[in-house]
Amino acid sequence: MINALKVAGRDMAKVKMVFYGAGASNTTIARLIMAAGADPANVIMFDSHGALGRHRDDIQADARFYRKWEICEQTNPCGVKTIEEGMKGADVLIALSTPGPNTVKPEWIRAMAAKSIVFACANPVPEIYPHAAKEAGAYIVATGRGDFPNQVNNSLGFPGILKGALLVRARKITDNMAITAARSLAAFAERRGLSPTYIIPTMEESTVFPQEASDVALQAIQDGVARILLSKDETYKRAEADIKYSRNLMDAMMAGGFVRKPPQAMLDESMQWAIAQIRQG
Repeated sequence: MINALKVAGRDMAKVKMVFYGAGASNTTIARLIMAAGADPANVIMFDSHGALGRHRDDIQADARFYRKWEICEQTNPCGVKTIEEGMKGADVLIALSTPGPNTVKPEWIRAMAAKSIVFACANPVPEIYPHAAKEAGAYIVATGRGDFPNQVNNSLGFPGILKGALLVRARKITDNMAITAARSLAAFAERRGLSPTYIIPTMEESTVFPQEASDVALQAIQDGVARILLSKDETYKRAEADIKYSRNLMDAMMAGGFVRKPPQAMLDESMQWAIAQIRQG
């Protein structure tokens, strides 16, 4: 999101954001994005029953959904109720909802602001395919898939965040550590040159991980949750050496036939799933 906004020439504090899907993933994403600078007054989140807001007595009444109720209290001050209303003039859509094309409707995207940003992150099939989102007017499209540009996937976060935490024996993962990981990924991609089809490093750009781990480790120290204090140079060198060792070990095991290479059938399975959904209407 940091880099998508840069490419689109937008300010995080001013953009209108719509979150489609209100499960554990998207509620956490919304909370972190607001902590990173988004204005809650410009945020609207939708679950299967409609928009979140102070009018949602059903969420307030169920203690299990305390995180959702926090979002109800902070966002949607105008009391928007429908997705069609919410999407009008929106700059950003972040969907972590039901997999399958047409979960996000092209007409919703057509109602968005110019140079709109669409993250359709359901797997194995995004809520709308990138070509359909682009045809509807989206400027930047990201998915959770590696066979499309801009793969937004937690596999880019886990290695750096966990390695950084382990380097300094962090007592917990703070929100600042997660946001620092995002900023580290964003800076890495920016140094290589941003574009509408390149806002985040790819999994093949393995040099991003020691940098991310180092940045996260230093943030843990700053947040006071680290049990071990290391310098920036020490965290980077240790992360680089450990990650290189692990990658070389995995390559050797695959070359020796001890571990099978990732199956190419993964893409075929997702395509078969999509075809089955289309046939079922």
